[in-house]
Amino acid sequence: MPILEKIVISDFRNIGFQELVFSPNINCISGNNGEGKTNLLDAIYYLSMSKSAFSSSDRYNFRYGTDSFSIGGTYRMQNGLESRFSAEVKSSGEKRFRRDDKPYPKISDHIGVLPVVMVSPADISLVSESGEERRRFVNSVLSQMDREYLYSLQQYNRLLSQRNAMLKSMNFSRDLLEVLDSRMEKAARPVYEARKKFAEDIAPAVTQYYNVLSSGKENVGIGYKSDLQNAGLEEVFMRHYDRDCALKYTTSGIQRDDFVFTMDGYPIRRCGSQGQQKSFLVSLKFAQYEIMKRSYGFAPMLLLDDVFDKLDMTRISNLLSMVAGNEFGQIFITDSNKVRLSGIVDSITSDRAYFETSAGNFKKL
Repeated sequence: MPILEKIVISDFRNIGFQELVFSPNINCISGNNGEGKTNLLDAIYYLSMSKSAFSSSDRYNFRYGTDSFSIGGTYRMQNGLESRFSAEVKSSGEKRFRRDDKPYPKISDHIGVLPVVMVSPADISLVSESGEERRRFVNSVLSQMDREYLYSLQQYNRLLSQRNAMLKSMNFSRDLLEVLDSRMEKAARPVYEARKKFAEDIAPAVTQYYNVLSSGKENVGIGYKSDLQNAGLEEVFMRHYDRDCALKYTTSGIQRDDFVFTMDGYPIRRCGSQGQQKSFLVSLKFAQYEIMKRSYGFAPMLLLDDVFDKLDMTRISNLLSMVAGNEFGQIFITDSNKVRLSGIVDSITSDRAYFETSAGNFKKL
């Protein structure tokens, strides 16, 4: 499994310049809220996924007053050799990723090389927000494990943009639209099949982890909704042709897929308490971790940002027993309570490193 040995960060969010060396096992970052703990984890995530875990636009990642940022990491790869990865982003929109000083032909070629799972308070959007957030989550998981999925999704989105442009212009022939619909069908099918399988695979794993966290007090589930469940995409498009022409955009297709999270048969966002929702989301991310580990044959990196927030001590104890009882890889944990964090981690392992941050400056303890 890839192990992050050292990271160098320049002008990323509130981090001016930092060079940090990490433990291959557990790394603990403490500090008050707003000091930079999450930004460090996001820099690590960025180096894996070529984007922030929180911001859809890079303009929010530049340190105030700067017009570029860079992140570099030295990893011990699964073959035992070292590799260097770097990201350089400028406000002009230029974005470069390199491995061992060689630029990737396409940034998407980097996705999946450094598998990562991040758990953070921002995950609540998966419950409270629209299906777009849940699709983004599933896309981030499947894109790391399946290059065909990533390629098909990118192709579908390009064709969808063309189709919407045609509908908006209203200057097209029905025959030309049907040709485009046929191409979109071929791109949509592998995306639909992968999402369907993912929902089927992750549901029992989520149930298993949730039972450990909550002592089996509630029954949780995951369902998948798609327009392709009962018909092919071309048939779906044909059915909604008049509506698409009237509204001037594509109203059906896999871009409208959703994943339904339930507790005791009801939507969890309506019947779940904050603690129950948090437990469900942690279980969802740990289930993601399990599926990715199974797919890769090794453990991905695990980033735990303020996971102890809104969890009682029983659930925290159960969560840590999961971490200690499984073959986890390198882990990064943040918490504002340094005493609580050290007390928890010291009971798990002696192979750990502690860092404290203030105003974007990190000190190894």
